[in-house]
Amino acid sequence: MGQISQPRSNNTNRRRFLAGSGALLVALPLAGPARAQGLTDILAMASDSALDKLAKPGAFYDDEDIRLKLPLIGDLGDLGGLGNLAERASGLFGKSRKVDLLGGLTRTINDAAGLAAGEAKPIFRDSINDLSITDAPGIIGKSDGATRYLQDSAGSALQIKLRPLVDDAMNELGAYRQLDDLGKQSPLVEQAGLTSDRLGTSVTEQALDGIFSYIASEEANFRSNPIDKLDGLLGGVLG
Repeated sequence: MGQISQPRSNNTNRRRFLAGSGALLVALPLAGPARAQGLTDILAMASDSALDKLAKPGAFYDDEDIRLKLPLIGDLGDLGGLGNLAERASGLFGKSRKVDLLGGLTRTINDAAGLAAGEAKPIFRDSINDLSITDAPGIIGKSDGATRYLQDSAGSALQIKLRPLVDDAMNELGAYRQLDDLGKQSPLVEQAGLTSDRLGTSVTEQALDGIFSYIASEEANFRSNPIDKLDGLLGGVLG
């Protein structure tokens, strides 16, 4: 019986150790390469989890913190929400028509961002696998350190790789067609400089910002709940 209970005791002690470490990886007696690999593993899990959440229908639109907006410029300024745009567009569209077109396009670009996020796991995984983490202690000290390191190191490359996924989603959901229809209704679109290319660029940039925001949140969650999230991953190191 003693031989059976001993592993359970070790496991209990290991869990207590994990629960008592506020900054999990700081407490690990690991060499630099092992810590760097641990950060990469956490970042990969955080990325997958974030993209899964954002791929759910309505995820971008329902979260006001990351909701995509139409990139209107020129005399219209930074319009932000639909209501302000509708006021400025008064007289250029029919009352019901302007809301249908503008609101519909706003919703579609958010849906397109979610569709692209659902296809983006491989490009994020590739970028994470290519990371060369040389300042692991500095990154460990921040709850979203690995995410910000990825953003700084590979953000531009990820934007380039994400753009085709966004374009495919925009075409599939009819966002570019909606923009064309909007342009036929009023000169407002041309005055605002809202072309298909600019819309695609803006959607890509905004979607990427939202993705990084969610990855950072997931990374912090993994770090603050090590028993449920990381126990299996780090069991071989601590066992």
